[in-house]
Amino acid sequence: MIKGTLRIVFTGEDLARVRIAGRADVMWEMALSLHILQRPGGASTLSGWRRQARADLAEAGLLKPVRERLVPLVPIKAYFPDFLTPYESMNGFRQGLDVLADTPSARVRHEVDQLRPHVPVPATLDDLARGNRRSIRGLARLSERYCQVAFGSRRTDMEAALGRERARLTRVLTDQGVEAMLASLGPSMRWRPPVLEADYATGRYEIHLQGRGLTLIPSYFGRFTPVAMADVSLPPVLVFPIQHATPAPGADPDDALPDLLGATRARVLRCIAATDGCTTSELARRTGASLSSASAHAQVLQRAGLVTSTRHANMVIHQITRLGNDLILRRL
Repeated sequence: MIKGTLRIVFTGEDLARVRIAGRADVMWEMALSLHILQRPGGASTLSGWRRQARADLAEAGLLKPVRERLVPLVPIKAYFPDFLTPYESMNGFRQGLDVLADTPSARVRHEVDQLRPHVPVPATLDDLARGNRRSIRGLARLSERYCQVAFGSRRTDMEAALGRERARLTRVLTDQGVEAMLASLGPSMRWRPPVLEADYATGRYEIHLQGRGLTLIPSYFGRFTPVAMADVSLPPVLVFPIQHATPAPGADPDDALPDLLGATRARVLRCIAATDGCTTSELARRTGASLSSASAHAQVLQRAGLVTSTRHANMVIHQITRLGNDLILRRL
């Protein structure tokens, strides 16, 4: 149930310093996916992922440590520690993990103490709560393994969906300006100059940007309402849920596209959709195909009108078309 409001107050300088995260922020996706993992049953668009992730984590021997050491840090409440989602993770998952592993002990102790009024902190987190360096590094390793296993079946879909949202925001920003982009963020957010107002999990929370700008981070696993850092002194970010396509009744969303196009060609299409512009070499590297195979698949997708391919010097840049996006979203 939505019980609160988030207000982000802009100045003119802040409007000029709004940016869109350039890639998926896996640390934020980890934290928000743990909320999904804790929810029982249901028919949400991510319920299939939840079932698969639990099975995959159990098979990898990770379900128990995740339940004992990660889940208690990210309760479905108003607060979880900011050190789990370092700002630097926008520069890549590895950098985010390194920053998490190097979090100062005093900060870990302080933020775990802030968690205590919301939920009981179990004994399995005692060493972490004391700021034990080995425990902090172990948490970073567990976070890495969790993301590798839990996101394995959805990583391509996640990258593609987030790429489409970043492209949409960029088009609105380019064509209509920053205020139109803020107004387009979703039904749970409202642009009322100079304030961006959003539904919030609980309470009234206000952030004055004061010239620092704001980074917008679309989230695949975010649900219902946006999230911001609890510590207002940290670089301001707004993590907001993207809209998920609803598959047709009885459809298997993970198998439909490979059945239609073939597994490799479906990966190629989703890889192109996840970026603003993808070279043939990048397609080969990201999909595991040979360079000649990636090129051939891209040519077929181009002839079908699903992608465009434009030569720049010695490179060919592939981009998704509206028809390609519609196919991925299963609107056809």
